[in-house]
Amino acid sequence: MGVMRLSIHSKVFLTLLLACVVVLAGSLAFVQWSFQRGLVEFADAREQERIARISERLIDIHQREGSWRALIADRQLWLYALHGGRERRPDATGASERGPHGMRDLGANQRVWPPQRWLDRLQQRERPAPLELRLMLLDAQGDVLYGRPELLADTRRYPLLIDGRRIGELALRPGSPVPESAELRFRATLVDRLWIIALAMLLLAAALAYPLSSRLVRPVRDFQDVARRLAAGDFSARVPAHGGDELARLGQDINALAAALERNEQARRRWAADISHELRTPLALLRAELEALQDGVRPFNREALDALHGDLVRLSRLVDDLYELTTTDMGALGYRFAATDMAELLGGDVDAFARAFHDAGLTLEYTNALEAPVFIQADAQRLSQLFRNLLGNSLKYTDAGGGLWIQLGREAGLLVIDFQDSAPAVPAESLPRLFERLYRVEGSRNRHTGGAGLGLAIACNVVEAHGGSITAAAAPQGGLWIRVMVPVGC
Repeated sequence: MGVMRLSIHSKVFLTLLLACVVVLAGSLAFVQWSFQRGLVEFADAREQERIARISERLIDIHQREGSWRALIADRQLWLYALHGGRERRPDATGASERGPHGMRDLGANQRVWPPQRWLDRLQQRERPAPLELRLMLLDAQGDVLYGRPELLADTRRYPLLIDGRRIGELALRPGSPVPESAELRFRATLVDRLWIIALAMLLLAAALAYPLSSRLVRPVRDFQDVARRLAAGDFSARVPAHGGDELARLGQDINALAAALERNEQARRRWAADISHELRTPLALLRAELEALQDGVRPFNREALDALHGDLVRLSRLVDDLYELTTTDMGALGYRFAATDMAELLGGDVDAFARAFHDAGLTLEYTNALEAPVFIQADAQRLSQLFRNLLGNSLKYTDAGGGLWIQLGREAGLLVIDFQDSAPAVPAESLPRLFERLYRVEGSRNRHTGGAGLGLAIACNVVEAHGGSITAAAAPQGGLWIRVMVPVGC
């Protein structure tokens, strides 16, 4: 049985809906609690007002009669004090009337309050007792006038005072206030309406959460579509990224990745085309020479063999350069780092080219501006390859009568080697591309003298492998200025 997998759209929708349900449930519970608390406080305040009115009526009876004797003798006065205008004083015939809770005169000599049958009913029904059945009257000495001595424990006392003199007190048994029927109906109606409102809000939340989740998920779907196009080789695919939130920044990162893949694909195609072009030329020359020998156009002698050998050597050198550049790009080129004196290493390479520069009519000057020998961790063989490449380029391209000036110095924890030669200069637009593979300043330059355009690319990889950098600029002497910077602590 397969496991059901929810889409991110469904997950976002359900998450938003669940959040709305939790908020609505919490709000509904809080409103009900707040209303219930307010209703209880309102009922309690109204109960206190009724107790105050009952106290006023009892004090009025005591002032008019001068004592509690009339109240003790006439139970209707007690009922009148409890119910006020709703239970009038007995008339001249002594007829009794019904109070609001259906209580009749239970005998003038009975001062037990509340009556036993009402007490039994309240206990059986387990419902809150009305205020009138929870009040008891005591005189100034604490004797019970109306009440039950066994129920006086835990009662709240309300003193009855006349001009500051204590004439008695009311004792209130514990119990929650009894809401009126109108209040109960209002509470039931309010609860029903709250549930209706909560259900309506939940439906509204679901109606809003669905399009909102679709809007939130739409960029993710765009990312998915672009990723599929990139995987299929369409590197021109881009994500519409707007705004500054996390999804927009993710879209910008995907676009940057797509742009990098597109550049790499273009570089790969250009690289393949350039290699094919570079290999086609020497192979075509070899083929032409061999066909000329086969057709008898050229005699088969030592001179012809030397020419074929030279073409083969140049082709072999090109293949070796391509292999070396590939290994340096992949980091597979072996480096053996050891303590190396840069001044001694560079000086040895300069001495090796001194004779060749002299024979070509070029000046070669080397200046060591270091005050003391500086040793760095480096691969001496690879650095020597770098220096000899730069020396060979200057020897090959500098016009007669010019020269190459080399200076070794130190700046801010870096060893700096400057190679500055004389004319001809390199066009300004070509300077940033000098370290690109197979790039030549002159596209028509003869490969027999100009090389394959891989030397500076290999030099750049060697410098970067040592944690340094290499740059090209126009030299003050009118030629090219190559600056190599290598960290002293590398």
